[in-house]
Amino acid sequence: MRIALLEDDRAQAEMMRAWLVEGGHDVQVYALGKALVRELGRDSFDLVVLDWMLPDTDGIQVLKWIREHVEWPMPVLFVTGKDEEDDIVKALDNGADDYMVKPVKRMELLARLKAVSRRAVAQDDGQKVFDFGLYTVDLGTRSVSFRGEPIELTQKEFDLTVFLFRGAGRVLSRGHILESVWGRSPDLNTRTVDTHVSRIRNKLDLRPEHGWQLKAVYQHGYRLEAVEIPAVE
Repeated sequence: MRIALLEDDRAQAEMMRAWLVEGGHDVQVYALGKALVRELGRDSFDLVVLDWMLPDTDGIQVLKWIREHVEWPMPVLFVTGKDEEDDIVKALDNGADDYMVKPVKRMELLARLKAVSRRAVAQDDGQKVFDFGLYTVDLGTRSVSFRGEPIELTQKEFDLTVFLFRGAGRVLSRGHILESVWGRSPDLNTRTVDTHVSRIRNKLDLRPEHGWQLKAVYQHGYRLEAVEIPAVE
């Protein structure tokens, strides 16, 4: 997952970041709530870990902003020193998915993140073939077909297609796409994403008549949207 970690204690932030990276996640650390909110306005993440007590605001206010402005139910996990029952209830009532009290343990943190993500996003249960309207994605053969006809894609084009369909309805930043599809590739830039998205749009012929449209979101990234196909009279 691509995770945003809001924690103003540098030592705590570095420790948690190291745990998450060792667990296979990409992590961006923020010390101020305003910095995270600003980044959420132009970038995308799979999950957010919030501290409560911050120099410029508090975690509840950040949580409220996320629930009001992020277009999909992005999982949020509180990790904080506030351990009163009223605090826990307040966080959960305002939309937090889970709550951990410091000091946290490495394995429990990774397990909680996995559980929160599993509840929010359908996990791979062994199914290999997925239908997205007129399109069929086969993970086993790494192939995509339209109305039963195969579409010729490169390996990266296939990976990008899967990522876009699985994130349908979400705005996905170029950085998020680059990290998730290409991994950590310092020799690549966001033009690589733009070029591949253009190829995907053309090869899959993504347009409203086929039930999908792939939109560019200015200064942000892309969103694949399902479109209702008009009934034929």
